[in-house]
Formats: sequence, structure tokens, C-alpha cells
Amino acid sequence: MQAIQATFDDLGTRLMDVTFVVVDLESTGGSPEQCGITEIGAVKVRGGEVLGEFQTLVNPAEPIPAFISVLTGITDAMVIDAPRIEAAFPAFLEFAAGSVLVAHNAGFDVSFLKSAARRTGTPWPGFDVLDTLTLARQLVTNDESPNHKLSSLARVFASTTTPDHRALHDARATVDVLHGLIERVGNLGVHTLEELSSYTSRVSPALRRKRFLAEPLPHAPGVYVFKDRDGRVLYVGTSRDIRSRVRSYFTASEQRSRMADMVRLAHAVTPVVCQTALEAQVRELRLIDEHQPRFNRRSKNGRRVVWVKLTSERFPRLSIVKQVRDDRAHYIGPFRSRASAQSAVDAVHEIVPLRQCRQRITGKEAACALAELGRCGSPCTGAQSDADYALVAADCAALFSGNARPGASRLRSRLEELAAQERFEDAARVRDRFLQLVRGAARSQRLAPLRTAREVVAARRHESGGWELVCVRYGRLAGAVVSPRGADPMVHVRNLQATAEVVPAPVAEAAAALTEETEIVLRWLEAPGVRIVELDGSWTCPVGGAGAVRHELEPAVAAAFDVVGFDRDASLDARPRGGRKRSRDRFRRAG
Repeated sequence: MQAIQATFDDLGTRLMDVTFVVVDLESTGGSPEQCGITEIGAVKVRGGEVLGEFQTLVNPAEPIPAFISVLTGITDAMVIDAPRIEAAFPAFLEFAAGSVLVAHNAGFDVSFLKSAARRTGTPWPGFDVLDTLTLARQLVTNDESPNHKLSSLARVFASTTTPDHRALHDARATVDVLHGLIERVGNLGVHTLEELSSYTSRVSPALRRKRFLAEPLPHAPGVYVFKDRDGRVLYVGTSRDIRSRVRSYFTASEQRSRMADMVRLAHAVTPVVCQTALEAQVRELRLIDEHQPRFNRRSKNGRRVVWVKLTSERFPRLSIVKQVRDDRAHYIGPFRSRASAQSAVDAVHEIVPLRQCRQRITGKEAACALAELGRCGSPCTGAQSDADYALVAADCAALFSGNARPGASRLRSRLEELAAQERFEDAARVRDRFLQLVRGAARSQRLAPLRTAREVVAARRHESGGWELVCVRYGRLAGAVVSPRGADPMVHVRNLQATAEVVPAPVAEAAAALTEETEIVLRWLEAPGVRIVELDGSWTCPVGGAGAVRHELEPAVAAAFDVVGFDRDASLDARPRGGRKRSRDRFRRAG
């Protein structure tokens, strides 16, 4: 990547070019909604030079409390002929237009100004605001000043004006304090308004000095890759504006401690400009999968997934496997953990009496405990024929492949049975397991059409006015492009198809893309406004599949729970103590 000499505009707004309006208010009290402004004072400065001053008394249309008059020296007689806020406030806005507001304890002054805007029906201009109190707390130590009051800071910075609770005098003193604080942060490498606004002592000078890493990066959407001195990838991220996002890692806006550790090790940042947000998401995922960066937490275990398999042997059973094979068996998943896969297996066993043993069946084995409990037809003893067991296996296969409604109906009956017996914890456990099963099956059924389609070309309106075009092959993003506004999109579709990545037809043991990538693409395809332009394959989802059941399951389960007042939101993570009665009460709705 060729380094580009950054201009001052690239680095931010230089402090010497910023117009500050330092403002101070006096009021009749501390509440902006109940009290009025009695005086406005402001000083306009740029590059250390005073450009103008603004001062006016304001008639608050209410008596000034005696203790306020003693504090500020402003009396009712002084403001009786002064303009009301309806006249004074627009004049101040005209004086301060296009500037950055500065105040000491800015929250107080800005809240009164915003209240004045509401009272006068004037839109608030949305000034950038700088608080000298916040900066002083970071830069002035207790050895220099016992506190951070304006009067104390004025002495520290040798202000030519002594604060005395009159608006213009206090504003002038705040100007001197502002210049003193800017001089201090300048010695720490802070030279722009953006850096000053986000300055905090929590960001070390060494960390702040590394902001040069963001200087050559483009203002464009895409992926950014932090690398260490040896070229190892430390962190991968995405942003709509690469340079602005990377720059934020060197300011107080970045709160994650591990990111501070990462930036300390960073030696370079490589940008990968992308035309669309979808392309950026996919590239980020692939880079994380390839490099396994130590500071990325999500998307690092995309290959550590498992499936639930209904075996294709004489008496099929369920098994948790790490690979999908071309063996005519039924699979659902993938599941992100073995625990969630086991929950799905347990859910099937709750409603389908499949065998759970692993040994080879000859028909001469002794009956197990599950057979004695009626949870298995006992094919191992010869009590269940091949044909009868095949019907049981077919029920499970239907649940896996496209007809989940019978299973959902059995679940509801099972929940009603457990609830009627006041076995509320068992009912909650069955519910949670079945949800894992439905999610796994729905995932398989939603991804299958995309994974088997040789090519899908889709389009969506781009914010620039053209079309965002993507080409997906066997569930893998093969290419993306944005057609210009007013251009014939079909010309760009043909070019995209001709230049997109060639993706060989996958085999069962090796999918063309990570499951997470296919899911990202699928979410984009299912988003509002997306149009399928060309499809080489099928785009279907079973009507009675797990996806449909998942949407129907919540009201069905709720109805089953409501039979006896079962708490449909109960969680086993907060199991109560104290015996059966307290456990029952925990899962029962009062009344």
C-alpha cells in the first residue's frame, strides 16, 4: 500500500482555525425550566485573537431572588429596561453562528440556552460544545489548584480578568483558561478540534501518537486490518468510513481495554475498500477465519460446529457429528455447541420414541430401562418390527426435512401433560430443548436452497441511486458491484457474472462457504427491497417446516402454559431453592 501525505483537512480541524465563542450566563436560579436568564456575556476568539464581544442584560420577567442579587450584583432595577429573552436570544445566536461554544461547566449554560430556544420557538443550531471544566479535571492537578472552579483556574493560568459572577467578566476569564488548557494539550500532541473534543487523560500520549496510522486510510466503507511489527494480524473490523473508525481507536471513544492493548502492539493498518456493506461483512468473516486474530472474539469458531444426524442404518438413531457426509442420512444444524445439539437430540427423544442405545441390534438383547418406561419400542428385544420402527424413524425424518407440525403438536400435548402434573421445571426444560431443535432444523432448511443453487444474482437499490448487485454461488459470495445511477443495471449484471469468483460444486464433506457467511448472505437476500434477478437452482422452503413452526410455536406454547398458569418466560437459570412449593410458585403466575 502506497503511503499518502495527509493534509491538515485529513487530520481534522486545526485548533488555530476554529472559531470559539466562550459564553457565560447569569440566571435567577439553577433550574433552566423554572428560572430565567438575567445576563449573557460572550467572547469570540480564533487563533488566540479576540474577534468580538457580546454582552446584554436580560429581563427575566420575574423577581430576582435577593441571594442571587448579592452574588451577581444584578438587581431588578438593572434589568427592568433590558430586553426580554425573545429579543436577546436571537441576537446571541447571530453572534455565535458557525462557532464552537465554550463554557465552564458547560452543561449549566447550554441547558439554559436550549430552554431559551424552546421558550422562543427557535430551533437549536446544534453547536459543538467544549467544557473547560472537563478539560481542567484532566489537565490541572490538585498540586496546582485545590479545585477546578473558574476563579481557581483563572489564578493558575494568570488570567487578566478576575471572575466576579458577571457574565462578560467570567467569559473573558474562561478565554484565558481555554488558551492555557489548549497550550497544555498541544504539548501532548493534540492539535485538532476532534482530538481536543475527545481528549482524556486515560488515553496515553504514546497511544495518541499512533493516530498517524489512520492518516493514509481512505474515507470509504470496507474492512480494516491491524497488524503488528511482524505482519501478524491483530484485529479485523468493518466500518462505513475506514479512516474515521480507525482514528477513534486512538481517542477516549474506545472504551474496550483489550483494544488499548491491541493498539499498543499495532504497527500498521491495512484497508480493504468494499463497494457494499455485504461484501465488507463477508471479507471480515473470511479474514478472521483465515488469520484467527487474537483480539477478535466473534466469528473465530466458524468451523467448530456440529450437526445432529439421523443415521441410515437398519434401526436409525440420533448422533452428534462434526461433518455432513453423502450417506443418505438426515442432518440438521449446524449447532454452535455440542450442548445445544444435545438439547435438540433430547427434544426429539421427548416426542419420538427412537432408540438411544448404540449397539448393533440383533433382536435378542434384554430390554433397557427406556423400554420399560414406554420411551422406546424395544427393537433390540424383537418387540418392535422393522416396519413399525421405520414409521418412528419416518416421523423424525419428517421433523428434520420439512414437516415439523406433528412434532409441535406432540410438544404441546407433552407440555400440557407436564403442567397438569405440576412438573413445571420439566415443562420448561422440554420447551427449551424443543426450541433448540426447531432452530437447528430451521437453519438447515433455510440454508439448503442457497447452498445447492449454482448461482443467484440479486439486486437492491443503493443509496447513491444505482443498484447494489451481488452474485452468490453455492452459498458463497462470488462477487458484488454497484451500478452507477441511470446506467442499465443488466450490463453490470452480465459483467458481474463474467468476473465473479468461480466456485466449484461443493461436496458434502466440504461446503463452499462457512455457514456464517451463507447466513449473512441469506439475511441480505431476505431483506426488504431485494430482488432476485437470476436463479440457477431452487428457492423454496417447506410450508410446514421448522421455520414456520418456530413462528407458530410461541403462541402454541403460551396456550399450553396458560392451562394451569405456567410462567411462559420462566428460566431454569434462576431455579429457586426451598423445595417443591417454592419451585412451583416460581413458575406459576399469580391469580
